[in-house]
Amino acid sequence: MANGDDDASRDSAPDLQILGDQITLQPSGYIEPPVPISSHPVHDAAADDDAEVEKEEALMKHTAHFRSEPLQFLREVSLYVSGTGWRAYDDVIGQPIFYSGFSENMKNTILSAPLLNARISKLAERRLAMEESKGLLGDKKKDSREYEIRKAQRRNFLESGLREVAEKWTDQMICKFESKTFIRGAYYLVTQLLTRAYHQGIHVSSEEVLRLRRVAEKAAANKQSIVFLPCHRSHVDYVSMQLICYRLGIALPVVVAGDNLNFPLVGSFLQNAGAFYIRRAFGDDALYTTLVQTYIDTLLQGGFNFECFIEGGRSRTGKLLSPKFGILGFIIDSLLSGRVNDTIICPVSTQYDKVIETEGYVTELLGVPKKKENLADFLSSGGSVLSLRLGRVDVRFHEPWSLRGFINEQLTRLKHPPKSLKVDIDPSTRQKLLRILGYRVLGDINGVSVVMPTALIGTVLLTLRGRGVGKTELVRRVEWLIERVRAKGGRVAHFGNAPLPEVIDRGLEVLGRDLVGVAEGLPEPTYYAVDRFQLSFYRNMTIHLFITEALVSAAMYTRVKQGGGPAIQDISYTDLHDQVLFLSSLFRGEFIFSGEGLAINLSKTLAGLEADGVLTLKRDDQGQVTTVGLSDQERKVGRENYDFYCFLIWPFIEASWLAAVSLMGLTPPLGQEREVWIEVSKAQNSAQLLGKTLYHQGDLSYFEAVNKETLKNAYTRFEEEGIIQVVKSRDTKIPPRLRLAPEWQPPRDGATGNLSAIGSRLWNFTEKIANSRREGKNRRDGATVSTRVVRLTDLLGRKLFEEAVSGAEGKGKGKGKGKEKASYPTLSNEDALFLKRTVKEQRRRRGLEKRARL
Repeated sequence: MANGDDDASRDSAPDLQILGDQITLQPSGYIEPPVPISSHPVHDAAADDDAEVEKEEALMKHTAHFRSEPLQFLREVSLYVSGTGWRAYDDVIGQPIFYSGFSENMKNTILSAPLLNARISKLAERRLAMEESKGLLGDKKKDSREYEIRKAQRRNFLESGLREVAEKWTDQMICKFESKTFIRGAYYLVTQLLTRAYHQGIHVSSEEVLRLRRVAEKAAANKQSIVFLPCHRSHVDYVSMQLICYRLGIALPVVVAGDNLNFPLVGSFLQNAGAFYIRRAFGDDALYTTLVQTYIDTLLQGGFNFECFIEGGRSRTGKLLSPKFGILGFIIDSLLSGRVNDTIICPVSTQYDKVIETEGYVTELLGVPKKKENLADFLSSGGSVLSLRLGRVDVRFHEPWSLRGFINEQLTRLKHPPKSLKVDIDPSTRQKLLRILGYRVLGDINGVSVVMPTALIGTVLLTLRGRGVGKTELVRRVEWLIERVRAKGGRVAHFGNAPLPEVIDRGLEVLGRDLVGVAEGLPEPTYYAVDRFQLSFYRNMTIHLFITEALVSAAMYTRVKQGGGPAIQDISYTDLHDQVLFLSSLFRGEFIFSGEGLAINLSKTLAGLEADGVLTLKRDDQGQVTTVGLSDQERKVGRENYDFYCFLIWPFIEASWLAAVSLMGLTPPLGQEREVWIEVSKAQNSAQLLGKTLYHQGDLSYFEAVNKETLKNAYTRFEEEGIIQVVKSRDTKIPPRLRLAPEWQPPRDGATGNLSAIGSRLWNFTEKIANSRREGKNRRDGATVSTRVVRLTDLLGRKLFEEAVSGAEGKGKGKGKGKEKASYPTLSNEDALFLKRTVKEQRRRRGLEKRARL
């Protein structure tokens, strides 16, 4: 989208607002009043007794409440019970669902599948071979015929037992689309609840919905599934897609859900509405893995719509998480094996004015263990949620595309592409396919995501200097941000005919005084961030649009922070390039970057910032950029636009710095064997404790830096870079463990045993991160890793080593076989071999990435 586009929303398709029974056309900008739609499926003319076109005033009415409108309430209930009009859910686009016997048919198909039965036979044969080798079947030499009979009987017994287990698991796993009466009642109940919490309803794009219906009709004719791949911000995501599909007459998808949601009453309700329960971890359970693969095969072969969250779990930070490849791997294997011909991929973005769970997310991110879901907590939270006014939910559908076409396109890029999909793909190629697929979906989600008013407000409040901001300045900066979002090709939520100040007032009301405070009794209202940690969730909804600008600004900050004029603050293109490369590599698992490569991305970003008047570029005679600096225009406005980009990325830089500092504490104490391994979770908890201490002592500017999720991502990157080594044992009772790689360990003073970190490889790495950290009054001194900080991380690290050794010694006093398993600070031979292979593979991959400049 060009920078000169004054109002991109004027050319976009209008929104549809789904609120209770009503679906109403909403204007795309500030230019026209809402126009109701009278044609199926977007207007309920068939069920409207008065057959009158809805007026604008009726848009914001909820479904009727029994206390205030008992007759209308009973009328609405009767419409659902009788299945009047679209509520009947009879004329559905897709395969037949919601009929008696659906679950039994699905179960029989799964249990009779050749893939599952082959796995059962193989497992039984493996067990039989083990028993035979131990002589448990008797002496074969005495009576071979009787021996073979016993062996056959034992094989049948084992296979029968495995089938019973598979049948039990299948019943617990599969969704149960059995009753239209149930789904009608479920739709009504969930709509009642949702429209009380999100009082402005669900918004979708009319253009995207019409396109989706056309794709669904074609897919149904070809008996192909649509695989919806939404982002995951809230538990409300589970129901929003179901509500949209039900209301628009598209077959409901089967939704992958963690078995943590399968608690009494609620679990059964969700299963009958489409939930497909899976374990959080499969381990080495070959039967369960094959059962899941068989169920997914069955769904895709039958053309049933399917849904799984590309990020796996809910994002606690507000931005997209890295893709999870578990379910995607099953889907790709269905096609690569030839068991499924094709399926349609539809990335989905779900955005909220306010997410119900953000307060709980903050608690989790600060290190409080997540509570297991249960019915009591669910019911106790229901009343408080229903009393909230949380604005609206915005759901956007990317243009669907063929998965088979995607795989074919990727395989043709190989040196020796296979002639067809029905061939064995080597593990490295399969993993590459999955990675490209996962990040393409994330890119598509970002491409259709809508920035909500609350995200605009949160972003502005957290990217301004000072304690607060007046109403006039807040409106000006939000207006500027809207222009920047659109200039970057992003979308802003449609505001109807409301002027921007009114939209901001509504957004502030939704956020509430717990997040944004207002100073009264002043010449104008002055707003300030109350809960910066929670407000960062909404700021992170916009960061993907400006990540390259943020990295360039942070890289420049290595010179800008020195003060003075251009002679001091300007940076050479070479130095800028190197620091941007370092930062983009550091955050490769945190953000989604364009696949065009660093050189092109950097060139486009610099050109854009130059066009916006933020930077000045000096070029040589060949037109190549040689020096980059702040423009005179940007200096005159107090660096407000440049600072905006820095404020976006600084909390993440701070978190990476904290994680790197915490690694120094993993240097083994003097006299301690280097083979002591620390539990990963304990090391990360220690890093978080270090961060809280440094924040309160003034050495950390952002409390967001102690974010558990961001620290975890930093540790993952350090593992990929070979700074730490992580071992994951096949024994599920042994948690993942780590150690600081020997070549990265700072030396210790031989006399005192203290860390002599300065000048070490890890110190220099930490300093390179620190070069882009924010300097300011929140920091007690300008030193990046002072003696005090190193001493503190060393203190916490020593405690980790002491706990690992003493804990193992205590467990090792147990009896029998448990003694050997309990003592795990050192590696078993199997784990040591796994580590050796992992380190070798990581070195090979880093070499390839370095050459490719990824």
